[in-house]
Order: sequence, then C-alpha cells, then structure tokens
Amino acid sequence: MSSLPLLSDRQLESIARLLGDCATGGAISQVLNSLSLTDTSGESTKWRRIYRTFSHYQIHDRAPSKLIDFVRTLLDPAAYVDRPDEFENVRQQLNAILVFSGLEYGKDGKFRRTAAVSTIDEAHQRAQTIQAKFRGRRIHSEVVKYCKPELLQDNYFHAVFEATKGLAQRIRELSGADGDGVILVDRVFSVERPVLALNTLQTETERSEHKGFASLMKGCFAAVRNPLAHEPKLLWKGEGDAADYLSLISLLHRKLDDCVKTGLGGR
Repeated sequence: MSSLPLLSDRQLESIARLLGDCATGGAISQVLNSLSLTDTSGESTKWRRIYRTFSHYQIHDRAPSKLIDFVRTLLDPAAYVDRPDEFENVRQQLNAILVFSGLEYGKDGKFRRTAAVSTIDEAHQRAQTIQAKFRGRRIHSEVVKYCKPELLQDNYFHAVFEATKGLAQRIRELSGADGDGVILVDRVFSVERPVLALNTLQTETERSEHKGFASLMKGCFAAVRNPLAHEPKLLWKGEGDAADYLSLISLLHRKLDDCVKTGLGGR
C-alpha cells in the first residue's frame, strides 16, 4: 500500500493498548522476530513495547508501514478460525481508530484506504453496524429507532432500557391509549374490549394467542425495564444479555406489526 498516512501519537497509543490486550508477550515477540523487527522500546509492559517500537519505526520510515505489517501478522484471520467473534470485535475496535486516518482492516486480513472521518460518531458508524453487533438476530427497525446511539457506543445497559421505553411508546401511538407498562398493556390488550387485537378473537385458540402475547408483553416490562431502572449498571452482563433482550423486544414489535385497531376500549 503506497503513501500510507501517518498515525497520530494518540492513535498509536490506542492501537498499542488494543493489541496489548489481545496478545501475549510471547506472541508479540514472535511476530516481531518473524518480520525481522527489533523491539526498540526497552519496556516490559506489552502495550508500551508496541507503542514505543512502532513510534520509532514510523518516525524513521515516515510511514506506519511496519505497524501495518505487524497488525496483519498478529491478527491473521487464519489464527481466529475457532474464535470468529473475538476477531471481529478486535477488528472493529481497530478500525474505529484507523478510520480517522482513512484506513481500515478488512475481514480478509488486508488493509484498505477509505474516506477519513473527523468525529467519534462517524468512526463508530463506519466501523460497526447494528447488524454486525448482533449478527444473525432479527433486530426490528423500531428497536434501532430508539437505541441506535447507545448501541453504537456499546452502551448495552441503556440500549435495552431505551428499547423497552420505545416499545411502550409504540403501543401508545398505535392505540391512542395513555399509560405505561403493565397498566398500558392491560388497557390496550384486554380480551373483552381490546383497543388492539392480534387476531379476530373469534375462537378460543385466537383468544389464547392474544392473551399469551399480552402476557409476554407485560413480562417484558416487568422483567426487563423495571429491574433496569433500579439495579446498578455495574451488574449488567453486557452484549450477550442485550442481544437476547433486544431479540425479545423485536419479536414483540413484529407482533405489533400484525395488530389491528378495533375501535373498542378507551383511554
């Protein structure tokens, strides 16, 4: 790759810290030796070794070419065949740093030029998408509508919190009813006088389906949003739980897609 852009000192440090977290000291030494590169740092801490060594090489070469070679070897996709999620996580974090200089590291293990960004929001939007975060999950557009900023910032705790608030808001918009949480669901999805109906409610099977949907909706508010509003953020389990919760909320939105307004019920 010709005429590589210089990386700022802050970028070099961020990359060094990232690589230091995902590689052992032995692996770092092995890659340096394989590329005939000398550890010029005099440091023992992994990230400081990487940072000082490649700061030296970038100044000497007037290009970050040796760091690019190091990353390409250390993060060879072939070494992550049994850990694809780990590879993708590191790759996205790396790209969030590189994109400020107009570079990106592809899934094929090759670096490419791309349009540079100037803000953190642009970097995250470029480096990762909602679908990349929850690959294989059908995340409903109404979920993304209410929590996209939180997801792009890896703020899973508040992403789920905002998504559940968005679910209540959509029920209000579709029904015209007031209220929130369990009270709102009881008001809108009453079997006797429903404001919104999942089906025609003509058979016992249809009525059971409708009641089950309402119960699932109430369970979502009781089990997801209410605890989130009261438990400390540090107890949150992160992306895994978020994927499950957002999949549930997405399912409920897809059911809402099929609901019809009956003209019954009231505020």
